Amino acid sequence: MAAVVQLMSCCGRGVAFGATTSYNGRVDAETSSGLRIRSASLKKSSIKPLVNLIAPRKSALTPSRNGIWCSAIESSIGAWPQTPAAENTLTFSANPGERNEMQEQMLQDLANSDETKRAKTLFNIVFVSAEVAPYSKTGGLGDVCGSLPIALAQRGHRVMVVSPRYMNGVTDHLFEGAFDCQCRIPIACFGASHEVAFFHEFRAGVDWVFVDHSSYHRQGTPYGDTRGTFGDNQFRFTLLCHAACEAPLVLALGGYTYGDKCVFVANDWHAGLVPVLLASKYRRHGVYVNSRCILAIHNLAHQGVEPATTYNNLGIPQEWYGALEWVFPEWARLHALDKGEAVNHLKGAVVTADRILTVSQGYAWEITTPEGGCGLDKLLGSRAAVINGITNGVDVDDWSPSTDRHLPAAYTPGDLAGKAECKAALQRELGLPVRPEVPLIGFIGRLDYQKGPDILQEGVPELMTDDVQLVMLGSGDTEMEKWMKWAETQYKEKFRGWVGFSVPVAHRITAGCDILIMPSRFEPCGLNQLYAMRYGTIPVAHATGGLRDTIENYNPDANGGQGSGTGWTFSPLTKKAMVDSLWGAIFAYRNDKDGWARMQMRGMEKDMSWTRSALQYEQVFEWALIDPPYAA
Repeated sequence: MAAVVQLMSCCGRGVAFGATTSYNGRVDAETSSGLRIRSASLKKSSIKPLVNLIAPRKSALTPSRNGIWCSAIESSIGAWPQTPAAENTLTFSANPGERNEMQEQMLQDLANSDETKRAKTLFNIVFVSAEVAPYSKTGGLGDVCGSLPIALAQRGHRVMVVSPRYMNGVTDHLFEGAFDCQCRIPIACFGASHEVAFFHEFRAGVDWVFVDHSSYHRQGTPYGDTRGTFGDNQFRFTLLCHAACEAPLVLALGGYTYGDKCVFVANDWHAGLVPVLLASKYRRHGVYVNSRCILAIHNLAHQGVEPATTYNNLGIPQEWYGALEWVFPEWARLHALDKGEAVNHLKGAVVTADRILTVSQGYAWEITTPEGGCGLDKLLGSRAAVINGITNGVDVDDWSPSTDRHLPAAYTPGDLAGKAECKAALQRELGLPVRPEVPLIGFIGRLDYQKGPDILQEGVPELMTDDVQLVMLGSGDTEMEKWMKWAETQYKEKFRGWVGFSVPVAHRITAGCDILIMPSRFEPCGLNQLYAMRYGTIPVAHATGGLRDTIENYNPDANGGQGSGTGWTFSPLTKKAMVDSLWGAIFAYRNDKDGWARMQMRGMEKDMSWTRSALQYEQVFEWALIDPPYAA
């Protein structure tokens, strides 16, 4: 019986052999001796070493949970019937002499890909986050902590993600794959000893560890419910930080613990006590001396500020109070007798973390300025030498116009016919006139101060004087929601508002629109502009944070008339600047069809994968380990 080797990536998907017109296809390779290699999906991978490795049909490969080429390979006998390849299958011979030039080049390109190459230096990495997709998610933080760990695991690192086990009666089923580790530990904080449990799921090459406590068992989001923010969030996330520091020491996952040589990634204020605990509680006893902690700031506006009297509840030695001490300026105090004394969890992380990351290079600079520092600008400025910005990636499987299940038609950079079908289908769905020549502008986002819908509201009357269509998707401010309903009646043939949020509708708007408008006041990274470019939709955005980093302004005269850029950015954030940029985009759409198509292609071909981000995170990990711990 012929030996069969199945190549599976750490995220549970197949390792691809090459790019085809059908990204859902299968790629098979079969040697002359009958060895058959099958891949389940077309993700770029370094398969040339594998072909060379298995062609001689040596002994079976032993699976291992560490390393992409170990954990990715499982060998079995007779796992598949030797059936003929499907019509959308490419077949490559493992014998180089039997492959044509095109196939050889495809294999060579994949062999040189960084996506699944094993990293030169391997780390034990522990992510600590209040939310992680798909288990719990309210925004970009959940996306990052649900995708980046998988990309790092594919590079060969051992990765753990620690997050609460939320039981809210709605998303409980998402935790069904996590099993009780039968490990209970006491955590001394808030004047008592609190017992927490650990649940574990090994998925996509990552150890997903969930901290279980009764305070996580309630209806609502991870942070609050319809009545507002939970009043005990400081307690809930203090428990998380203590449990996350214990998990690598007490949980024998896969038969052995992570140990005390790890790289912790503490995300936002919810995990802000992790670097403080490492420095104040563990290193004084010789534990975690060789570990480092990276603080990842996703949104500096949320800092976890609580009354100074709560410090004694945190389980941190008294002499470390200065790390969390925070004093409000006089103008921010409630009354004349208010001393403004508080503890600031994020500030504690800033002064004890070994390095600091933000979700874009632009945001890394903005947080050191008075305008974007939210009161921490001077402190962050003093640590500017260890602050780096790494732009988030996107889930290239979920956000792909060639495979998106929410779209009525698929398309690729080389064939945009499907995008025109998506636009017509969206116009029909929204009840707008189906007119391919009319620029269709979209807005997707929360209706709040940060996203700037009020700026767009000011510009709508002027935009509606032209032959354009506009659709808005979002919820939040009730007055803005009422205005959207009013605008529908005022501009019946031109405007549609969708109050609420729907993932399928967001995908269809991203694909069907010609232009995506993002007038955000601040945007640490921003994902919608990345989705838009990936779908051939041109972003027009305020030049702030990650928007400025990821959108290159359109220049039709660059590169010998071939043009450059992927969209438009404007500054300052005013109605006039926004509308002027939209007029420029509308003019290009109507009068420069070739240049517009080239701009779409440039955006669609940009590397937005998490692998790119993972490579940069690895570099920061290496830098962190060069120096001794910053706080001890």
